[in-house]
Amino acid sequence: MDRPKILLTRRWPKSVEKHLTERYDVTFNETDKPLETSELRDAMLHFDAVCPTVSDRVGGDILNVIGRRAKILGNYGVGFNHIDVETCKKLGIVVTNTPDVLTDCTADLALTLMLMIARRAGEGERQLRARSWNGWRPTHLLGTKVTGKTLGLVGFGRIGQATAARAHHGFGMRIVYYSRHRAAPEVEQTTGATHCPDLDDLIRQSDFISLHCPGGPETRHLINEERIAKMKPGAFLINTARGEVVDETALVDALKHNRIAGAGLDVYEREPDVPNAMIALNNVVLLPHLGSATTETRVEMGMRVARNLDAYFDGKEPPDRVV
Repeated sequence: MDRPKILLTRRWPKSVEKHLTERYDVTFNETDKPLETSELRDAMLHFDAVCPTVSDRVGGDILNVIGRRAKILGNYGVGFNHIDVETCKKLGIVVTNTPDVLTDCTADLALTLMLMIARRAGEGERQLRARSWNGWRPTHLLGTKVTGKTLGLVGFGRIGQATAARAHHGFGMRIVYYSRHRAAPEVEQTTGATHCPDLDDLIRQSDFISLHCPGGPETRHLINEERIAKMKPGAFLINTARGEVVDETALVDALKHNRIAGAGLDVYEREPDVPNAMIALNNVVLLPHLGSATTETRVEMGMRVARNLDAYFDGKEPPDRVV
């Protein structure tokens, strides 16, 4: 019996690629560059499984091809707003993701961004590398203390909860969170978090606002001009969720005119494009979507996809099926 044919749209950690080749007929994207729409559409015709990443937009124009062979999308990532799941439902295409394994590293990065922007670490490193640092002085690059401040979390799933625990227990921060569903009392107790049912109220009282909500139409520009205007002048916005959650034009304008203190961003509206106006600012830390970028996490993400594929092709229910 022929082995199922699968396509990885980007290069994965070598140990995972080796594991997959032991069972499947695997095709790799040797260039490791984003595939064109025509290439993704062609993949739906020639592979039993396509394994996209967050950088692949898999819309109805790709899924609705006559003679489609692909039966499952093994998404390499926890978020799947880049996939047209409604069309997948109509066509009977299975979609899986990789929950749980990104939690710790993404929460770590949220704290990294908070510390970097509050303590002006990016500015300091750029200054030192440019050989323009002329020594210690009492007023040099004065930042903002993180310990004891109020952290507002927008979204309180696994990553939001892990971020809360680190901030509360590690930095003595007061934690408030906004979520459609209130967390269990034991979760609130463990993380030191208090539910805030009104997003605008959370924004007004927070010194740091960290985004941990999913992407998609419901949350697009959730943080817009009006909500940014409600932030404290000394507050910071942190985004490790999805770029589309923030209106980048409004954020750039607020940062440019110092209406808020700063921002730390790992995701962007039109990745990999980052506005030149954003790059020109000193009061923002910019990272290239590194939330899950540790060897341990990226390997486990790939192995999670592999387990979903194994279950599907063995005639079992994939453990991480979302459609």
